[in-house]
Amino acid sequence: MSGPTGPARPDETPETITGGGGGVGSGQPEGVPGTDGDGPPGQRRSGLRDPQRAVRGLGAGTLALEALVLLLAIQPIRVVGGDLGGPALAAVVTLAVLAALLAGLMRRPWAWQAGTVLQGLLLLSGLLHWALFALGVIFALVWAYALHVRRVILG
Repeated sequence: MSGPTGPARPDETPETITGGGGGVGSGQPEGVPGTDGDGPPGQRRSGLRDPQRAVRGLGAGTLALEALVLLLAIQPIRVVGGDLGGPALAAVVTLAVLAALLAGLMRRPWAWQAGTVLQGLLLLSGLLHWALFALGVIFALVWAYALHVRRVILG
């Protein structure tokens, strides 16, 4: 409870005592710009300590997973999907190395665009083998979702 001069506990504010401030049951949805009182008005809070770092981690994780899947997919493609020729094998290894390098370079401002180009190159490698096109579609969708999350968090 609060005393005559203010809140009795440091974590108790007038908003938590009276139910104001945009919480559940207050009539204002949480996360609406300008309702939480923290930060500049009109700016959405993500709830993350360092949103830039979180988004970079998402991009790096996505690219690292893509590199791993590409390398692990070589043998199953050769066994199930027919002949995986030299050019297709070289394309898979090159794309996996590029994805791994880009995962380490996500601090650079151009890395997100380079990741998008990488997805296009993987789709184009589908001309060498149909399974590469299937992987390209899957990872293009995953990358599109990562870009969507980046846009939502960073604005």
